[in-house]
Amino acid sequence: MRGKPMNGKLTLVLCFASFLAGSLFTGRNRIQTKDPQFHNHFENLEAATPDCDHKRKLVESNDQDIMVEVTKTHQALQSLEKTFGNWEMEMALSRTNGRNSRPLPPEKAFVVIGINTAFSSKKRRDSIRETWMPRGESLKKMEKEKGIVVRFVIGKSGRPGGALDRAIDEEEEEHGDFLRLRHVEDYHQLSTKTRLYFTTAVALWAAEFYVKVDDDVHVNLGALVTALERHRSKPRIYMGCMKSGPVLSQKGLKYHEPEHWKFGEEGNEYFRHATGQIYAISKDLAAYISLNFPILHRYANEDVSLGAWLIGLEVEHVDDRSMCCGTPPDCEAKSNGGNVCVATFDWSCSGICESVERMKEVHKLCGEDNGAIWNVAV
Repeated sequence: MRGKPMNGKLTLVLCFASFLAGSLFTGRNRIQTKDPQFHNHFENLEAATPDCDHKRKLVESNDQDIMVEVTKTHQALQSLEKTFGNWEMEMALSRTNGRNSRPLPPEKAFVVIGINTAFSSKKRRDSIRETWMPRGESLKKMEKEKGIVVRFVIGKSGRPGGALDRAIDEEEEEHGDFLRLRHVEDYHQLSTKTRLYFTTAVALWAAEFYVKVDDDVHVNLGALVTALERHRSKPRIYMGCMKSGPVLSQKGLKYHEPEHWKFGEEGNEYFRHATGQIYAISKDLAAYISLNFPILHRYANEDVSLGAWLIGLEVEHVDDRSMCCGTPPDCEAKSNGGNVCVATFDWSCSGICESVERMKEVHKLCGEDNGAIWNVAV
């Protein structure tokens, strides 16, 4: 008795065993004897057994609690498996932000809209500035108050500091609406430019969404932000007008695919992907592209490349047909019916045909109210 104290579980077991032995002994002696002294003695023992019975019930209750905890643990593991992908994306985003030389702004943006443009497209840029893209102080105000960042995206020329680069520098000084990439402009390197755009945008802005749009497409910013807002709480969103199309193996065609053999037999089609005129991806996918920039394969067409980067991931493809309305009368009829289009272009031209001359017309007939972007809650 002066040794180490008995283990609590052992005490319960001994108590329970004593109770069983006592019950058997009591029952047998009740049958074999009628001596009142024995009856009084065992009645006193029975009075002492409720405490042991209570402990037995505690043991049984503990067993039930253990089973409940096991069930909860199993459910937690299942939940963990489902959310592990989300955590991986968040870690990628964190690592991406952590390696940037420039710290992120104190306030997150809601969306970064990069307008893909070229050195020869100044008139296109001006047509956009005169229609759907705010300018000057309005552009800054929209960025500060709404978290909506809009920039023309362009790289460098093959001759650093040459006439082309100087012209962009002067345009940037006047308007302040460019995002310059460390990339040599080349139409056949659009996949590289797209990949670098997302990487650079993630490094400069902590946005919920990143959008790429061509400079011959009309956009209603209020409708775009409203469409994106509906998917804000969802992880890994890839949004646009989803399409497929033939893999062109014949050389000399505009959209010839040199790696056509990877897509199977001749005549096969590409997997579903967002058409390249405009598309949006959520922050975790942009972070994934940024983090894996060096090993993402580039196909001839940038929209196919983006689709290829994302097709093997747990991504929700959102097919939003309001992002590919036709020019008037199509977008006009939809606008008059209360369904304002997010983006408008001509499929036949992969943008608005003769966009410099027609952008104002499209904006007049299909554009949203001037105050629409300021009334959107983000």
